[in-house]
Amino acid sequence: MTMRANLLIAIQQKIQSWNCTQIEAAQRLKITQPRLNDLLKNKIDKFSLDMLINLSSYAGLKIEMHIPKTPQKCEAVLGQVYG
Repeated sequence: MTMRANLLIAIQQKIQSWNCTQIEAAQRLKITQPRLNDLLKNKIDKFSLDMLINLSSYAGLKIEMHIPKTPQKCEAVLGQVYG
C-alpha cells in the first residue's frame, strides 16, 4: 500500500508540473479523463501497483526498488519455527 501511495503522489506531482488540462494529461498517460480524475482525487483503491507503474512510465518517471535485507530478528524467529 505504501508503494502505491508513493507512486500516486509522484504521478500527481508530475501532472501538476505539466500545467495542462486534465484531457491533455490523460492523453499523455494513455487513460481517460474520468480515470485521471480518480487518480487526482486520491482514489488509490482503483489503481493496482502495476497500473501505477505503467502510469509512472508514461509520465516519464524513473522507478527504483530497494529491498532491505531481512532483519536479524525475523531470521531468528524463522530459525526457531523452521529449524
